[in-house]
Amino acid sequence: MTPASLLEQYGPRESMEYDVVIVGGGPAGLSAAIRLKQRAAEQGVEIGVCVLEKGSEIGAHILSGAVMDPRAITELFPDWKEQGAPLNVPVAEDKFLFLSETGAKAVPNWALPDNFKNHGNYVISLANVTRWLGQQAEALGVEIFPGFPAAEILFDENGAVKGVATGNMGVGKDGEPTENFQLGMELHAKYTLFCEGARGHLGRQLNEKLKLDRDADPQVYGIGIKELWEIDPSKHQPGLVIHTAGWPLESDTYGGSFLYHIDNNQVMVGFVVGLAYQNPYLSPFEEFQRYKTHPEIRKYLEGGKRVSYGARAITAGGLMSLPKLVFKGGALVGDDAGFLNVSRIKGSHAAIKTGMLAADAAFDAVQAGRQQDELAAYPEAFKQSWLYTELYKARNFKQWMGKGLYLGTLMVGIEQKLMGGNVPWTLHHQHRDNEMLKPASQCKPIEYPKPDGKLTFDRLSSVFISNTNHEENQPAHLTLKDAKIPVDVNLRTYAGPEARFCPAAVYEFVKNDDGSDRLQINAQNCVHCKTCDIKDPTQNIVWVTPEGGGGPNYPNM
Repeated sequence: MTPASLLEQYGPRESMEYDVVIVGGGPAGLSAAIRLKQRAAEQGVEIGVCVLEKGSEIGAHILSGAVMDPRAITELFPDWKEQGAPLNVPVAEDKFLFLSETGAKAVPNWALPDNFKNHGNYVISLANVTRWLGQQAEALGVEIFPGFPAAEILFDENGAVKGVATGNMGVGKDGEPTENFQLGMELHAKYTLFCEGARGHLGRQLNEKLKLDRDADPQVYGIGIKELWEIDPSKHQPGLVIHTAGWPLESDTYGGSFLYHIDNNQVMVGFVVGLAYQNPYLSPFEEFQRYKTHPEIRKYLEGGKRVSYGARAITAGGLMSLPKLVFKGGALVGDDAGFLNVSRIKGSHAAIKTGMLAADAAFDAVQAGRQQDELAAYPEAFKQSWLYTELYKARNFKQWMGKGLYLGTLMVGIEQKLMGGNVPWTLHHQHRDNEMLKPASQCKPIEYPKPDGKLTFDRLSSVFISNTNHEENQPAHLTLKDAKIPVDVNLRTYAGPEARFCPAAVYEFVKNDDGSDRLQINAQNCVHCKTCDIKDPTQNIVWVTPEGGGGPNYPNM
């Protein structure tokens, strides 16, 4: 049965009323919720706020590098240190290396542009910072519902967003209700803020339905793959921040790495690959594993132990790819809109800031007795903010780096180091990432070494330590518009790229009894990175919300 027919048979759904409903319990959503309650307390009024989070708990699905600029969290909580926010490791040293296969050239600190300088920032676990924000929100009276993904946008008769509905529970693989079936619930609001992170499921639907991005450049993405390691204490340098460019990627493929020393003898090591890459044989996961074998990286990891693993898409389009932020009844916030500053490899400060700006606009509208109109004050406040200034200076970064490592590095150096980002020209993205793959016949296969189980690993052992779990008896949340396309187009023309761009072994091509090929989808492995939804060349794969609480459960990531 389809969700619509289930609703017809078992409906109507129960509903709850709030002033503001927030979709997503990450830094953007929680900061918005906190700001709403702070404003209400200042003015001595009540405001009903709830947060829906698809993860099993706040922080479960949060994964980022991460080096955090504390500017925004300081605006939200000037006394965050006294309140115990887990920003405990100030950056002590920056290193930037250009890697060849066996060597490394360090960029002198005096030559580094400001976007690669991290003095005053903190090496953090964003998952733990998010858990802390969740505690602050609950203490202020925000209602948080973890394990309840928002699965559907609700519109009123005038086309305004009036809230969301959570997904049905207890639907079997065959689409039929099981004995545990529960109809989803509707949450109605005067304003709904969408804070789902990069390539949000509902944010994508809003973009398509309302054409929010019609005046923006195409959004572009990277995939970030990360591991947490415990290393030899003698090799550990709390606050050391290392970034690299170059090997193992070819110079025409955008990407780079990070290695951050946090506390407790742990390092966060990760790799980002721009999803505009052209060779369908490229595997971001395998490139990351290969990167760890470089002498400058393996020296930190050898003798250590891998603790956790995860992956997540990041927005990389910057200011020029921002869609219209507001529509009747709601707004896009944080990475659901694409506020990450890819030149700094930072987005959490932007998520917090935009959460606050959207909350201010929503609070003022509610207090003025308005509902379901456009929160024009939010984009206006953004344009007057330090965040707009920061993103404007970095607006050409990804466009230059997309032209290749050498030209990109030269031009970014000129723009950022010599001219401070104040340049009279603006470059534009021309294509979406899914349009960039070349046919396999035009590309050279890439031979990746087998994992050694000590420094390098396979996908399945990696997914295991991400604590990923989905209820087995449920419809696959990775859906195909046309079941024939994976074999007829993707396998035939592009050599089956979904088997390589997925970092979690969700997609594999297997043989039928008659020798023909078919795509097998192992949805239970999915770490919710959204890469398939972005990179699939025909946009045939559509990621939808699984049953509540499914997915990874990241500790300290």
